[in-house]
Amino acid sequence: MAADPVRLADDLVHLALERLRARGALDRRGFLRLSSLALAAPLVAACDARGTDGTKRLLKAVGAQNEKLERALFRASSRDHGSPGKPVAGSDFPGYFVSDRVPTWDESARGPWRLQVDGAVQRPLALDLAALQRMARLRQQVNHYCVEGWTASAVFTGVPLAELARLAGVTPGAAYVDFRSFDEDYHESWDLDSAMHPQTMIVVAKEDRPLSPMYGAPARVHSPVKLGYKNTKYLTHVTFMRERNGGYWSDRGYEWYGG
Repeated sequence: MAADPVRLADDLVHLALERLRARGALDRRGFLRLSSLALAAPLVAACDARGTDGTKRLLKAVGAQNEKLERALFRASSRDHGSPGKPVAGSDFPGYFVSDRVPTWDESARGPWRLQVDGAVQRPLALDLAALQRMARLRQQVNHYCVEGWTASAVFTGVPLAELARLAGVTPGAAYVDFRSFDEDYHESWDLDSAMHPQTMIVVAKEDRPLSPMYGAPARVHSPVKLGYKNTKYLTHVTFMRERNGGYWSDRGYEWYGG
């Protein structure tokens, strides 16, 4: 009888975790071993991490080590310049949403659209699109990095998130930011350092044209320091938090940090 790949992967996971438990820690060598072993995870979990309990523990352990590495590599001074010489993707830039159809804001049902900036702030904000457009002073060509492996270049114009944080008066205890949308309440949370990166912005235009519904209108978050699924479209709320929460894909097994 052929070996069951699900059972085999789970047995390998349990073996790895038992060895790590006996050692009491995950050192660099252990992390590399886990990383190579994690190649078995797609057999049972694919991108949704719905495998056995052992597989989930493996992915959690590897994810924790990945986050440590990514945080160590993060530099606020680094800049992405959209691969100089590479043309922008334009209309070939893939669109993405989780609703059954392209989300559009229905003002007759929901009232005027506003971006709420709230949570751990001294002065909550409610900004309409015209206000954001007046504040939009950052224009940059950057890469968009998808977890599926493709990269596309685009020119985005918008408001630096750090500027909104300044206007709202983020309190000293804030350490995370949640970005929530009207696309079936899709949301993802970030670490504050990534959110305050100089290239993180609330986008209102793409290639010098108002953002279209396909790409997240009226406004979306974007930063080249995060993978695509962390860059929430169709924004309604930017909430500064003292403790971190999950997100649409983070709760389904994708890496939380996503940098």
